[in-house]
Amino acid sequence: MNSTIISRLSHEYLPVFEENLRSIVMDSTAATKLVGQMLHYHMGWGDGLKSESGLGKRIRPLLTLLCTEAAGGHWRKAISIAAAVELIHNFSLIHDDIQDKSSLRRGRPTVWSLWGAEQAINAGDALFAHAHLVLQKEHALSPESKLDVLRLLDEACLSLTEGQAADIEFERKNQVDLDMYMNMIEGKTASLIAVSTELGALVSGASLQQRVCYRDFGYALGVAYQVRDDILGVWGRSSTTGKPTGDDLRARKKTLPIILGLERSDELRALYKQAPQNDAEVETVITVLEETGVLEEVTDIEFDKVEIALQKLSSASPKGVAGDALVALVRQLLGRKC
Repeated sequence: MNSTIISRLSHEYLPVFEENLRSIVMDSTAATKLVGQMLHYHMGWGDGLKSESGLGKRIRPLLTLLCTEAAGGHWRKAISIAAAVELIHNFSLIHDDIQDKSSLRRGRPTVWSLWGAEQAINAGDALFAHAHLVLQKEHALSPESKLDVLRLLDEACLSLTEGQAADIEFERKNQVDLDMYMNMIEGKTASLIAVSTELGALVSGASLQQRVCYRDFGYALGVAYQVRDDILGVWGRSSTTGKPTGDDLRARKKTLPIILGLERSDELRALYKQAPQNDAEVETVITVLEETGVLEEVTDIEFDKVEIALQKLSSASPKGVAGDALVALVRQLLGRKC
């Protein structure tokens, strides 16, 4: 029943959203020009792609549209805001791939690996500009609301870049504790998901108190979402994640399983001080993590954050089928497979 609700609303919302998103980007950046080609490819509109693997999950705009409806508004009023959120997300992905030297995203070569890092930076910057332009051109928002939306989105973007900077810096640090990690992912991941949910409430005309509840819901969900991504980064299959297996381990990322493992294992600390060797080393790291009980603890942390997210959502008093779909979506994201 829950998956049916999500599927029904996704099939109602997302085709309209995707059409608008594509017109925003491609109307002003012709697909025959270089920047347009890169954006067309990255957004999943090339090669006849229609699947999630090419288009991405569109979780953040779906949250915005669902929160708009659940807070008493109409989801179509939030299309431009949802588009801006997704454009900021994809700007960050293009730059993230460059910084991490990731060769694959969604099972396809990354923009920088095809066009070079310099041109990929241009593509990411173009998406950042498009996000602002779509909001400035939105006639359904009052000037005051437009300024609020732009401020909240830019504050989230600043938190995102600070979180990304911390994530990169962690690779050089010998010791990263749980508090440092949580602060990092609240910026890198949770801030944009939190603004996705709050902006949905804002455009619906919700009270400031209700907006705060939706924002807190998004923060907790964003933390749980990143913890699950960290699990997939170690135990996920390439066919599921769209990235080479063990990429985070080779990059010496300090993800949550690794942080907990480093606290418990001398062997893992010794391995992480060395330069990455080969695939056998990746398997050794995974074995050590499993022997120290890390997977169980990380899964418990994810579950706890999901329960907090559901409590915050309940405090927002979401309405109707969209409210039910938000609860179902949270549960579905918890169960993302390795």
